Amino acid sequence: MAERIVVALGGNALGKTPREQLSLVRETARPLVDLVEKGVDLVIGHGNGPQVGMINLAMEYSSQRGGGTPFMPFAECGAMTQGYIGYHLQQALQEELRRRGIRKEVVTVVTQVVVDEDDPGFQHPTKPVGSFYTRDQAEKMAANKGLTFMEDAGRGYRRVVPSPIPKRIVEINVVDQLVKAGVIVITVGGGGIPVVETPEGLRGVEAVIDKDRASALLARELHADRLIILTAVDRVCVNFGKPDQQELTQINVADCSRYIAEGQFAPGSMLPKVESCMDFVQGCEGSEALITSLARAADALEGKTGTVIKA
Repeated sequence: MAERIVVALGGNALGKTPREQLSLVRETARPLVDLVEKGVDLVIGHGNGPQVGMINLAMEYSSQRGGGTPFMPFAECGAMTQGYIGYHLQQALQEELRRRGIRKEVVTVVTQVVVDEDDPGFQHPTKPVGSFYTRDQAEKMAANKGLTFMEDAGRGYRRVVPSPIPKRIVEINVVDQLVKAGVIVITVGGGGIPVVETPEGLRGVEAVIDKDRASALLARELHADRLIILTAVDRVCVNFGKPDQQELTQINVADCSRYIAEGQFAPGSMLPKVESCMDFVQGCEGSEALITSLARAADALEGKTGTVIKA
């Protein structure tokens, strides 16, 4: 039986505009197809922070200008990003598979993810979305539109929205059936469309689920052998950016907890990746998680780079 791997694509793998993205995903497809060439069953999750913010802002601007464009809620904007990012990824993967003579189908599943309506994340927005702004621009938009902004890693100010913890993937059985049929599945795009359960059924909410946490949940519910979180660095580091920076090759949950207590991982960057890996390996006996760069994914599978996390 083939190894089942869930890959979470970081924002560095996608572009800020449709044209840029269509170009970048061709590069993204190559290391992903490297994994397929090794014989694994591949499931792909991805982020959507820049894209969902762009769509939401465009829709809001158009609705305020008149002309009949309706206001578009965040859940619907998230669904739109799943469609257009999935379309680009499908096309790039299909072309790379064809080029290598690999006969595999690729499909995107529009995915809803259940969150708790009482999740404390709704009271404390933390998830950056959309473009970067100067402090002056952010303060004006906050005052005029009632939006919340935070400084993001020294790169400027970005709008932040709630980021509740994912609880259940609604379409998980469909995803599982497709994977068993040998299909490469793109799912939980942007962390999934956040929905809450009500007596009348599911209802979309204003939030963006962290794609690493959603991918970890996906990996657990699919009983995957491995979760790979692809980011901008080859390995996780402690004392990052300091003279005594140290790359980590293999750590366990106890090590992770100690490093988190020391404040080694940035909340908006490496922390959710490490915590997601911890959740996965604790929830799937015998599994392991891997954090590495997109370009070195195949090398990391062979133990040449990356940070392996085990229970």
